[in-house]
Formats: sequence, structure tokens, C-alpha cells
Amino acid sequence: MVLKEIDSTQFRDMVRVATHRMGKNAEFVNSLNVFPVPDGDTGTNMNLTIASGAKAVSENPSTNVSDLTESLAKGMLMGARGNSGVIISQLFRGFYKATQGMKTLNAQELSNAFTNGVTTAYKAVMKPVEGTILTVARVAAEEGATKANDTDDVEEVMKAVVEGAKKALKTTPDLLPILKQVGVVDSGGQGLLFIYEGFLEGILGENFADQYQPDAGEMDEMINAMHHQSVQSQLATQDIKNGYCTEIMVDLTADVPNKKPFNLDEFRKHLSGIGDSLLAVSDGDVAKVHVHTEHPGEVFQYGSQFGQLGKIKIDNMRIQHETIVEGDEDKQESVDFAVIAVASGNGIRKLFESEGVNRIISGGQTMNPSTADIIDAIKKSGAKKAIVLPNNGNIIMAAKQAAEVSDIPVGIVPTKTISQGLTAMLSFDPDASVDDNVEAMTEDLDTVVSGEVTQANRDTTINGVEIHKNDYLGIVDGDIKIDNADLIKATTETVEKMLDDDTEIITIMYGRDANKEQAEKVVSALKAEHDDLEFEIHDGGQPVYNFLISAE
Repeated sequence: MVLKEIDSTQFRDMVRVATHRMGKNAEFVNSLNVFPVPDGDTGTNMNLTIASGAKAVSENPSTNVSDLTESLAKGMLMGARGNSGVIISQLFRGFYKATQGMKTLNAQELSNAFTNGVTTAYKAVMKPVEGTILTVARVAAEEGATKANDTDDVEEVMKAVVEGAKKALKTTPDLLPILKQVGVVDSGGQGLLFIYEGFLEGILGENFADQYQPDAGEMDEMINAMHHQSVQSQLATQDIKNGYCTEIMVDLTADVPNKKPFNLDEFRKHLSGIGDSLLAVSDGDVAKVHVHTEHPGEVFQYGSQFGQLGKIKIDNMRIQHETIVEGDEDKQESVDFAVIAVASGNGIRKLFESEGVNRIISGGQTMNPSTADIIDAIKKSGAKKAIVLPNNGNIIMAAKQAAEVSDIPVGIVPTKTISQGLTAMLSFDPDASVDDNVEAMTEDLDTVVSGEVTQANRDTTINGVEIHKNDYLGIVDGDIKIDNADLIKATTETVEKMLDDDTEIITIMYGRDANKEQAEKVVSALKAEHDDLEFEIHDGGQPVYNFLISAE
């Protein structure tokens, strides 16, 4: 039977199933991260972005598809996190623009919407790179367009879009050598394929009735999130024993390999051994879990033995706690010119504040703020104009998207590291214009070399550097340069890679998983070879990175 158009009910199904599929596979997409460092942003960011769009669709009662595509686009725009999230929000912004005024979508209109989405997304990226999510979106749209010339069946067009996405995804390692070197496909492209496959399943109804589709408010009804604040406000950040608030839903009716029989008491007993603040309930078909743990992956792995994982969610409570203790999330300020920075770690926050930053958005690696988060910070600054320092390459696009929809002039200084952000602040002039400040602050970014030291989470080889799991990696301006099992040696060797004839000052910020004594050992080793250098040590308190280093 030929399906000639998609109505509002079918479009809702498409979005709902796509969101479910993306959420179910978010961790897999995260695992495709090229760098063997604690990251895992892509799948999480895409999941949160499309979930924001799906929520907006679910709240719109309209029977016109165009109204729903508008809600999807706006929801994704505000919820967009990371580069991958911003790109898919732009894909569906273009999708919406092509469907304005349409009550339903026929095959040609559906194809046109995908094509316009690609055009919009490519325009949003300053320097589009092939072998990424853009390639997957483009080839998928091209295959859909070809099929739309031959048929008026929307099912066939959507199948062609999915097949085009699959075909393009396989080529990404050939287009981006780093992907082939590491042996993965592009993570953003894989995420987009999951979304498109969900669209197709929503149209066909395949397995749809058997899929558990969690209501957006179900977990909120089960757990009152405010308990985090009431407890955390009484603690020091370092006293939080189990730092990850982890939530999962398990569809106990689904068939999975080597499935185990479910017993709620045993289920609770096991989970209580790997965390605290446990809440586990079940109606026989679905199990819902909330637990605070240091090992979210163990919760996922254990739950998946009893059925198919549905909604998964992880919040870093240590980062949340920093924000809560600051106590200024809802404080409305009033300044003429605000500087807003993204940072994590109490020490890092204090450094930015000492340089004149007005508001800090908690975030960075593994926790990218959304477009809405950045807009909210701009509004709460009460300023007439603002500068935003993203301080992470994966946050720049969301910051730019926030600037475009802000009610006041906002400039984005494209800082990719904390070190660049701190250096940029040295050139901030509150009496100058937004554009003049962006120009001056951006010029200073070339004067600092940024270094980061963290632990590898898997074995691999990148650009000739053989990397071993749990070794310490030295990263210089985004490139892995050092692998060493010894933290002090890895950090010392990283700094050596950062030096040139003009280097005068080395600043070392030790993180949550390092200490002042270790930083001093690094400085002593370097002073023995470079008595002309000046050194500064700060307690940054940042997660993920043992040390953040700047060389100026």
C-alpha cells in the first residue's frame, strides 16, 4: 500500500521513535569518540538536543505538520548542545522552513525538507568538513530526492534517505583519515542515522507498538530532583561520595541476548552495592532506576541484562553542586557590559571572576551547555551588551547560535580552552564596543599555547603516538603529543612540547584528580632545565583534566 502523505499523527510518531532510538544509542555514539579521553559528548549532546525538540512537539496540539516542524526546530534550537547538536538543530531549522504552511507532507515535500535542511546546516558551519554528519545528511537528502522523482510514496522516500545515510556513513573514514586511523565512523553521522531510522520506524509502525515510549514527565514524577539541592547545599563538593546521578528505564518485555529473569529485590540489592540514594520501581513491564554512583556504566550494563534500556540520564552532581553553592543561578544582575564564561571547577571560576567575568556557566568537557543555558546567562546578566567565552571548541557553535537570537548585542570570542579564555580577558575593555572587544580579545588567542593532561580511556594510536589505557596523555593545542604512565613525567613532557624561544610564563592549574604537591614536582623538574621561566600554580578544581597548562 502506497502512503502518499504524512499527517500530524505520523509526524509525532516519527519524532517520538527517533528520539527513543537516539536515546537508546547515545552511549554507543559516545563510544565512537576519536580521542581516547573522557569525553562522550556527541551522543549525549544529540540526544539532549532532539529530546528538547520532541518535548516541544509533544506540547503542541496542532494538527498541521508545519506547526509541529516549527516546534521541533525551535525546541532543538534552544536545546542544542555541542557542535553535533547545533548542526542537527540547523538541519531541522531548514526542514521547518521548507514545510511552512503545510498541513501534511507528500513525498516530494518530504524530500525538499531534507534538502533544505542540508543547505541550512552547511551555511551554519564556517568551514564545512566532509566525512562528518554534514556528509551523511547531504547524501541522505540526495538519495531521497532521487527516489522522490520516481515515486509518490513517502515510505519509499524515507527508506531512500536512510539507505543514503548508511552509505555515506560507511565512507566517512575514507574522507577523514583520523577516523580510519582509529577505526571508527563519524559519531555525529552515526547519531543522525539513528534519528533517520527512527523516522522510518515511526512511519512504518515497525516494532513501534512493542517499543516502550517513556513519557517526558515520567521520571520527573518518580523522582523529585530538588532533593539534590537540599542535600548538596549542606556539603562541600569534595565530600560528594558518588558523583553521578544516574537514571535508566528498562523495558522488561523486550528480548535481549542472554536475558536474565527479573527480580526487583535482587535488582535493588545489586544496585545498592554500587551506589546510594537508590530508588528502583517496577510494574512488571518496566523498571525505573535512580541511583547516585561513581560508575554509571555499571548501572547501564547491569540493567541491560533484563531488557532493553530506554531513557538514560547522567548528571555530574559535583559540577551541579558548584553551581548550587555559588547560589547565584537565579540572581538578576544589572551591568552595562557583561562577560560570560563557560568553566568548571571552583578555582577556575574564581580565576575568571578575578579577571572581571560577570557570570560563569558551569560546563566544559563532557558537559556542554545548551543554547538556552547561554541565553539564560545573558539575560540574567542584566547587561545591555555582552561577550561570551565558550572555552571549549565544542561549545562555540552553541554560543554563536545564542548570540543570533539574543535580545542584546552579543560577541563570541572563539576560545577553545580555559587558558585562551583567561588570556582573552586581559584585553577586555568595558568602554569599547562589542566588535572591538571581540577583535582585540581574539587577537590575543595566538599568544598562548594550551596544554591539557588527562587519562586515556582506551588503547589506540593517533598520529604516531601509541596510547595505552589509563596512561596520562599530554594534549597541546588539541593534538595528543605525549603518553606516559607517570603523571609527573607526562605533565613535564607536555610542557616541554609547549615551549618556544618566546615563552616566559608557565601557568599550571591542577584539577580535582591532582594536587599542589604534584604541580610543584612538575615545576621543580622544569626549573632544572629552564631557569629563565616563571611559574604560577593555581588550584583549578576542574574535572576530567589533572592539569590545565598555559605557556605565554
